[in-house]
Amino acid sequence: MSVDKKVFDIRARTFLFSVRIIKLVDKLPRSISSRAIASQIVRSGTSVGANVEEAQNSSSKKEFIRGLTIALKESRETEYWLKLIAGVGLVPKGRLKSLLEENKELIRILTTIVKNAKKN
Repeated sequence: MSVDKKVFDIRARTFLFSVRIIKLVDKLPRSISSRAIASQIVRSGTSVGANVEEAQNSSSKKEFIRGLTIALKESRETEYWLKLIAGVGLVPKGRLKSLLEENKELIRILTTIVKNAKKN
């Protein structure tokens, strides 16, 4: 599946997002600061999908909501690291645009899923 195609399955989208984060990190310079940032964004960026996957097998609604809430927090943290990467010039902001947009969409989707799950 192409990374550029829109995927509407949250599990597939978060998996592809993780792949893109890892590919981004592999292209960062090898400075001390970029290694620290790389470590953080790999953890948060791949944790989004891992928590979505974990939530899918929840034994209760409360556990499902908890898993997706963690995924949402990780997505917000990832947004910070992406902005920092652009802010310090490790990667031109233009090259991060689609990744930032996808992250914002994931935040919107996860927020909606959590809100709907809490209602029902």
